[in-house]
Amino acid sequence: MTGAPDLSRRRFLGVGGAAALWAMGACSGAHPKRGARSALSTTTTRPLTPGERPDPSAAEGADRLPQVDHVIVLMMENHSYDGYLGMLGRGDGFTRGPDGTPTNANPDGAGNPLRAFHMANTCQLPRQPSQAWNATHAQWDQGAMDGFVRSASGPVAMGYWTGHDLPFYYGLASTFPLCDRWFASCMAQTYPNRRFLLAASARGEIRNDLSAINQPLPPRGTVMDALNRHGIPWRNYYSTLPTTGLFLPVLQANGDKVVKIDQFFSDAAAGRLPALAIVDPDFSRGSEENSQDISVGEAFAAKVIRAAMASPAWPKTVLVWCYDEHGGYYDHVPPPPVAPPDDVPPKLLPGDVPGAYDRYGFRVPAVVVSPWARKGYVSSVVRDHTSILKLVETKFNLPALTARDGGADDLLDCLDLGGTPPFLTPPALPEPLNRAGAPLCTAAGPVPNRGA
Repeated sequence: MTGAPDLSRRRFLGVGGAAALWAMGACSGAHPKRGARSALSTTTTRPLTPGERPDPSAAEGADRLPQVDHVIVLMMENHSYDGYLGMLGRGDGFTRGPDGTPTNANPDGAGNPLRAFHMANTCQLPRQPSQAWNATHAQWDQGAMDGFVRSASGPVAMGYWTGHDLPFYYGLASTFPLCDRWFASCMAQTYPNRRFLLAASARGEIRNDLSAINQPLPPRGTVMDALNRHGIPWRNYYSTLPTTGLFLPVLQANGDKVVKIDQFFSDAAAGRLPALAIVDPDFSRGSEENSQDISVGEAFAAKVIRAAMASPAWPKTVLVWCYDEHGGYYDHVPPPPVAPPDDVPPKLLPGDVPGAYDRYGFRVPAVVVSPWARKGYVSSVVRDHTSILKLVETKFNLPALTARDGGADDLLDCLDLGGTPPFLTPPALPEPLNRAGAPLCTAAGPVPNRGA
């Protein structure tokens, strides 16, 4: 495994405080699918069974989307759609009162309503909200979405940020296609949701369990295995820990493809980006997980996105900015049901609430960044992280890994693939609040007393 990071269990627990790090923790109605698919050999979107190719008449590995050569995944940590983009002014965000502030509220344990409140600064409250299995199900409350304050998250769940706090993100979400029905893949924590990103299945995991990384690969492997079969290049660019480490056999077999983050900027500048690039932030200080200063993560994301836009590879790039899960923060849209990925049920322990992988997790921020991006577009297509897999599978005619990516949407409604790319010249975007990348603060202060 020449060049691979040493992620044996002991090393995984030790690198940069990895154990503590990973344990902490990711135009509505319009759907111009036919136009977006004009360059494809088939225009039919249909659910695929595991092992089935998007186009049965074409060879596996055949390029069916010549306009796109590079898919970049920038998955940050632990924030809900409403918590970040509820005040954006486009997409399905907060309901606002006459004074412009959100009227969305959740009851506390005594039944008193607590309205959504603006965080004092870009640092998160010291009490960490919870995205654990039980807490998430309590927050969902059978679709009532009224259990956030009563759950392990407590009042901090109702905090939100605005464009003053996150100017780069608000500029990004106001310019490129915004996905306001992008859900986490399951009602659980970082590990399970990032496993869906790689393999379209959590393989029974519902918590951040390090022992799971040593499990055998799923029957059809991961998206990286599928790409390897056809010699299609991919890389995982990591700052402190690589997402591919969640499937240790993949990491061990692909040391040359798991590289430090500086290589991303070198590859982007040289126009050498691979077909699939997974970009991981510094999970200890720059992933935006509680209780980090979120401006540090925004500065990192801005650097990555600007490097992609400045790259000679930009004309054929699609970058997805999204989050692994909601982090315990409030969102008002109930996650809909979805087909379980496979026959592996959640590993429930005594005290875990009953449940299955038959419902999405909560909404997360997501924007599709590309020269081919559809201008002025808000996508309300229901999707999760496996839509990224479906995009890669659509391009290379790769078979579905599970029923989840088989039934996923492929993001092509967000692209305008006919004619000249709308953003061939990258647009100007606001500077991030934090240009230096060092924390600006340490704690956001107490929860305001904001009754409904």
